[in-house]
Amino acid sequence: MTDIHITNPFLEQMGFRLINWSEGIAEFAMPIQAWHMNRSGALQGGVVSTLLDAACSYAGLYSAVGSPEIHGVTITLNVNFVSSASSGILYARAKKIGGGRKIFFLKDRCIPKAAC
Repeated sequence: MTDIHITNPFLEQMGFRLINWSEGIAEFAMPIQAWHMNRSGALQGGVVSTLLDAACSYAGLYSAVGSPEIHGVTITLNVNFVSSASSGILYARAKKIGGGRKIFFLKDRCIPKAAC
């Protein structure tokens, strides 16, 4: 699977990889690194929130290859942490589920895949 180039130095620095992007859908993968952990040894919640935010943004702001980039801002992001991960790859998949021309709604989830 070939990664799709992202033009965001922050996301690149975090190790995020855009692995699927089409109208209304975006999927990211992030290999969990030691520097993603908090002082308790668990994956930092802000890293997870940033991964979810990136997936939602890309799903809502799709632009086909050769088309101008579309930009926007997050108005609200709600995250519920129900489990933890400390190794492997974290996947985020977002799907646009509604909205209008300027504001849209998405459903997103993160799924850890344990290191093999």
